[in-house]
This record gives sequence, C-alpha cells and structure tokens, in this order.
Amino acid sequence: MSSRPRAAWPLVAVFTAGYLAAYLLPTIVGRLSVYLGLSTAQAGLVGSALLLSSASAGFSLAGRVETYGPRRPARVGLVLCVVGYGCATLAGSVPLVVAGAVVGGFGSGTATAVAAAGIAAQRDPHRTSSLGLLSVSATAGALYLTIPHLGGGHRLPFASIALVALLVWPATSRLGGSAAAGAAAVPAAGRLPHRRSGLVLAGGMLVWSMAQNALWGVSSRIGVEQVGLSEVTIGAVFAAALGAGLLGVMGAGMLGSKLGRAVPIGVGTAVIAGSIVLSSSAGSLGSFASGEILWNTVYPVVLSYLIGLAASLDVRGRWAVLAGSASSVGVACGPVLGSVLSEEAGYPGMGLILGVATLLVALPVTAVALHTGGRPLVPGSVRRRGGAPAALLAVTTGAVPGAVPKVGAPEQAVTEISIPALRRRRLGRNAFRTAGPEGGQSNAYASTSDR
Repeated sequence: MSSRPRAAWPLVAVFTAGYLAAYLLPTIVGRLSVYLGLSTAQAGLVGSALLLSSASAGFSLAGRVETYGPRRPARVGLVLCVVGYGCATLAGSVPLVVAGAVVGGFGSGTATAVAAAGIAAQRDPHRTSSLGLLSVSATAGALYLTIPHLGGGHRLPFASIALVALLVWPATSRLGGSAAAGAAAVPAAGRLPHRRSGLVLAGGMLVWSMAQNALWGVSSRIGVEQVGLSEVTIGAVFAAALGAGLLGVMGAGMLGSKLGRAVPIGVGTAVIAGSIVLSSSAGSLGSFASGEILWNTVYPVVLSYLIGLAASLDVRGRWAVLAGSASSVGVACGPVLGSVLSEEAGYPGMGLILGVATLLVALPVTAVALHTGGRPLVPGSVRRRGGAPAALLAVTTGAVPGAVPKVGAPEQAVTEISIPALRRRRLGRNAFRTAGPEGGQSNAYASTSDR
C-alpha cells in the first residue's frame, strides 16, 4: 500500500508529457499557418492528425498496460515523442512535419494511456488527476510566456514538447517494471464493469472535448483577426488563462468529493458554455481575455472530475483509458470543426453553436455522475446489501474509531472463507464451552464467538 503514494509523482510527470501537445495546440496550429503557408483549415488538419494518432494509441493500449507493465510502454511513448516531435522540429517541408507530428502524437497517446491506467489504480484518482492537470497547466503557461519572445517559426512548439518528454524520462524508473507486479494489484481481466455508464461517459467526453477544442484550436486566430491582437499579447492572455486554470485545479483538489462529482461537472459545464460564447464573440481585449480566463479556469476543474469519474468505474483503468481516448478523438476533431464553423458561420456563430452543444452534452454526463457517483464508501452509503443502515448505525452509536471508512475511501476486498474451516473452528469453540468450568464467562465467550 505504501507504494501507491510514491508512484503518484511519476504518473503526474508522464501525464504532463502526454497531455502537453493538446495544451499547445493553438500555438502549433497558428505557427503552422503563419510560417509554413498553410490555411487555417489545413493547419487544423495537421493538429487533428496529431491528436487522432494520440487517440489511436490510447484505444490500442486500453486494458493492456498491466500486461506489459507501465514502465516499458511509458518509455516507448516518450521515445516516440522525442523522435516524432524532434523530426517535426528539424523538418522544413510540410509532409515531413506532418509525419513527425503523427509519430509524436502516437507517443503522447501512449504516455497518456499509461498515466490514465495508473491514476485509476490510485486510492484517490481525482487528487492524482488534479495534480497532473496542475503540472501540465503550469508547463504550458510557462511555454506560452516564453515561446512568443523566442521566434523559431513552427519549430519551437514541437521542440518544447520533445524536451519535456526527454526530461520526464528519468521518472519512468519509478514506475512498475513487471507485468506480474501490476497484475497482482488488480482483479483478473473480465467484462468491463458499468458498461452503459462508461459508454455514455466516453461519448459525452468525445463531444465535450470536441466543443472545447474547436474554440481552443482557433483562439489565436480570433485574437489576431477579430480582436486585432499581436502574438505576444495573445501569448500573455493564454498564460494568464492557464495560470487561472492552476488556481481552478488547486481549488478542485481542495474541494475533492465534498460536493460529489455531479455538481462540479454540471455547473462547471454550464459556465464553460457561457465563456465559449463570450470569447468567440469578443471585440476587445477585455472581453477576449475575460472569456479565455473564465473558460480556462473552469475547464481543468471539470476535466479533473471527468477523469476521476472514468477512473472510478474500473480499477484496472480500462474506462479511464477508453474515455480518455474518446476525449482525444474529440480534441482531434476540434480544430477542424472550429475551422469549418468559423469559415461558414463566423466566430460568433461558431461560439453559439459550440455553447449549445456543450450545454446539451452536460445532461447525460451529469446523469452518469449522479447514477454512479464514483461509488465511494461513505458513512451511510455502503454497497453491501443492507449496508446503509449498518453504516448509519455505526456512525450514530459510537462505533470504534476507524471502523467507518473515510469519505471517498475505496471498498475493501472481500475474502472468501471455506465452510469446512469455519465448521472446525466452531466445533472447537463448542468443545471449549462444554469442557470449561461452569460459569458465565465461558458461556459468554462461546456465545459471542458463534454469533
């Protein structure tokens, strides 16, 4: 048990390396458009190819991380990140840049799948996912402050992702290295639990992420074309927005499960929908910055609860990987959808469509959170049949301290007891009661043991 807390920070590091490409998507798309002569739609297609490759890695690894052990696929993913994004950095032609981005995207998806599976096995998946989002937001914010001042054309964003993957490599030595060790900590493979809830959640996260990244992928173009801002000013706005996201993630970590998952997901998604409309219809720096900052404050909060909800559906991490991969598909389709909608309906029309879609998808996702609630063990709500009255009795009648699980604690494993062993034990106690000296003490002992 003590190994799990020690394993949290390597998972956070690998999560950061895997998620960073999605966070840097606006500057990747913007610089491909400016420095390689691509149109907004063509640059969006390159970003989509990168993220679709990331999603395909997640789907292929779902349920298989524990078979290989987390260390090996994590290292393979980081190597692909360094090689792929490194090639995109050095290449000057569009085909080579696209090929490098696709290879790097597969590496990002591999690293993210390993991190998602490990997060699902943690005692508190929401806390670990919050730490991961905190780390990737801080890293992306620092890069948004730095990249506009360094130039470098299209190369600098790709080089930054490759460098982060290289720096994360030493953390993989703290991940489990053998399949046997990973298999011993989780139940044997079988059918996916909570299949209906998991499918609804995965589909909802696909649409939810698509709507978010449709705006995120063209946010830099909105700032340049509609508001008239420079790249340095836009970078400062994005850095401030990601800094506000850090505060949001820290707040979500402190809030934990006090409000459950349904309230943060439902209310937070409604706020996101409003901020999308505000940002896409902005005509000044104030309204643009307000929309981006509000959006990026709430977005990682809701995402952390969605990741925690997916992780709680299966301790083996299969739903966490599948839902994360479905989210990556939405992220991949987002830039193309944003580019097409902005060209056909304009930026304000695009924002209105995306805001309505976000509100609609909030309903089924919130329903999953209400239905499952992550199934934590809390006083008064135990999953055993007839357990709720027993837990409530334990709380109200002065039970032994520590007998009632803390809020959010995982359910303890059930140990099967063979019937012959139990009969021998009872027969031995009955013999003690019969042969012992007369008196209430011996009878009381036997009566209590047989209860």
